[in-house]
Amino acid sequence: MVELATRGQREPKYWALKQHLLDLLGAMPPGSPIPTERSLATDFAVSRTTVRQALADLTAEGRLHRVQGKGTFAAEPKMAQRLQLSSYTEDMIALGREPSSKLLEIDELPSEHDLAKLLGIRSGAKVLRMRRLRLADGEPMALETTHLPLARFRGLRKHVAAGGSLYAALREQYGVEMERAEETIETALAGPREADLLGADVGSPMLLLSRHSFGADGKPVEYVVSIYRGDRYKFVATLTKP
Repeated sequence: MVELATRGQREPKYWALKQHLLDLLGAMPPGSPIPTERSLATDFAVSRTTVRQALADLTAEGRLHRVQGKGTFAAEPKMAQRLQLSSYTEDMIALGREPSSKLLEIDELPSEHDLAKLLGIRSGAKVLRMRRLRLADGEPMALETTHLPLARFRGLRKHVAAGGSLYAALREQYGVEMERAEETIETALAGPREADLLGADVGSPMLLLSRHSFGADGKPVEYVVSIYRGDRYKFVATLTKP
């Protein structure tokens, strides 16, 4: 039996157990199984509820990976993606991963006022909307919804339906070079649909990215909303003094 060291009443038992497990994980290769809830509760003289809380925290932080019916394992390190104006395909290749996409929906619909303003078109003008599941080495990573002005990119649908890079199609078929983008990152919780597509639990932490991209001519090109798995991703930015 291991006695958990706590600092009086300010540090709950689940937190002390979590820190001990972090030390344990530091010496374990990814994919290694960790002891069962029952074993941990017995070894550390805590309740199963305390164990579950510590495991839930570590799973949400991406340090543990749960497989239904098999157990809990040390997770792979999070992918550190640099914030830059590049496509998902380019980002994954730079990380040494095999990128792929599954086109979930592609349709044409009238734009609402806010979206029309972002894309520089009149309210009600049609936009091309694509929803794609983004994968790396076959593992679901992000759910991406892209909006583009339809009148400017007629025929684009057939180029992206095959699963190729959108940015490559814009560059090669329409002569559009991305120049800049404004990106916002927020936190969100996975709903049932996102959880199902991304292989996560309902309510698990997600990273919500909104990107508003412009071409070299200064015109808006796309507005994208992406939901990334918070347990598999982290973003890195280089900051310079203004």
